[in-house]
Amino acid sequence: MSIVIKFFVAPDNEAAAAVAQGGPDRVFDSLTFGNFDAEEALIEWESIFTGRSFEELVAADEPEFVADPGDGEGPVVLAASRVLQDALAAADEHRLVEVSRLWVAERAADGEAFDHEIAAWILSGVAGLARAIGEGEAGLYCWMA
Repeated sequence: MSIVIKFFVAPDNEAAAAVAQGGPDRVFDSLTFGNFDAEEALIEWESIFTGRSFEELVAADEPEFVADPGDGEGPVVLAASRVLQDALAAADEHRLVEVSRLWVAERAADGEAFDHEIAAWILSGVAGLARAIGEGEAGLYCWMA
């Protein structure tokens, strides 16, 4: 089964949740990827950037589910934490490559093969969205179906 993942910027949780059924394409600019667990990736990225454990972030309910209309059976919208959003926005290309390598290593430890270049491309794209937010109140979101 294919997973479609779209990262996007929205002004707030309400606006992000409003695109749960149809996806963000007609409402917000988005980056589309596929076939990885975006919820797990958001946790792993934040863990790598901050040094907090995966378990600690899960216990803190990261990432936040903004919309889950199918109760786990349909599209969901996740909100990246402000900490992760800021870390992505501040990361230079060298740091993004480093984080992508660590992420690929974590996936490999779980038996999942992930290409280093694709991982760096994904992180670079998502970091670009985070940078576009700037100091505003908007947030970084992920739609997954």
